[in-house]
Amino acid sequence: MTKVFVDLHVIQSVPPSCLNRDDTGSPKTAIYGGVRRARVSSQSWKRAMRMMFADYFDPSQLSERTKKIFDMVAKEIQILSPGISWEDAMKKSVETFGLVKLNPGKKGEDKVDALFFLSAKQAKNVAALALGEKDAKAVKKALLEGNGVDLALFGRMVASDPELNCDASAQVAHAISTHRVENEYDYFTAVDDLAKETQDHAGAGMIGTIEYNSATLYRYATVAVHELYGQLAEDEEALDKALREFTRAFICSMPTGKQNTFAAHTMPEAVLAVIRNDRPLNLADAFETAVRSKEGEGFAPVSVRALMKRANEVYEDFCASPLKSFCVGRLLEGTGNERLSMDELLSRLSQESILAL
Repeated sequence: MTKVFVDLHVIQSVPPSCLNRDDTGSPKTAIYGGVRRARVSSQSWKRAMRMMFADYFDPSQLSERTKKIFDMVAKEIQILSPGISWEDAMKKSVETFGLVKLNPGKKGEDKVDALFFLSAKQAKNVAALALGEKDAKAVKKALLEGNGVDLALFGRMVASDPELNCDASAQVAHAISTHRVENEYDYFTAVDDLAKETQDHAGAGMIGTIEYNSATLYRYATVAVHELYGQLAEDEEALDKALREFTRAFICSMPTGKQNTFAAHTMPEAVLAVIRNDRPLNLADAFETAVRSKEGEGFAPVSVRALMKRANEVYEDFCASPLKSFCVGRLLEGTGNERLSMDELLSRLSQESILAL
């Protein structure tokens, strides 16, 4: 089968925010090109994407990442065998998973000791085995078939039994700012509504600070379409929907960190979506030299020009031009990419990717 990759490049300006924090509560950053950049981790954005999937997929097409896999299967056992008690259903579930070294984390606990990505279909498959004759080989087979869309895209790693691993068909890069960033601090006070306004009770009921930054981000993701096709049991209809919704979620989702405080709900300034048949191509090196804003322009237009300049350099010097190249957003108008609306992109990108297989 022909290798086909869909690359998504996004330039997105985010106002004052703290979408993704480190262990000290500070916005995540990275040093790149010798200067500090704002950063949003890939894990944070993939979580936001998975939450958006719930709006566009039936639950039967998705997965749960949880330690409580025994509960998921016990519920399916009760559906298949309505007369069975919850205690017996849980016992059968635990026994079945125990055949593949997925045992309770501690004595008496009803969950495993590490998160496990389990699709709704796989939970049904394991439940059917739990009610009949079963062995480790059959359980492993049930856990390696019937992948949910999110499981097929983002993969599964199982340290206790690597044979249950599922390779990810998508990769998402950490988003970084295209320019130098310095974190700032918001000093805030909160008023006690019920405190009497007297001299003895003057002042704030609470004071604090929140660290934040503002950034124009470069975001990148890629999907190995041929791998996703195999992960979805070579179901072309499922592949079409998976590509559409992955593209939508990557472009439109937003991590939820401190959103009640900052409401940083922006859309991208520019999206470049390409189909390649050689290899994925991350263009973050377009910003190895941090861009500088020009008066009256801001960072977004300069970032888009840097992105296209680097893309054309790479096409000329290192690898072939894409099979297809689409863009969304006025800043990419006139750059040689076919400009589409968001809805048109979702349809065309998916259709052209499948035709390229």
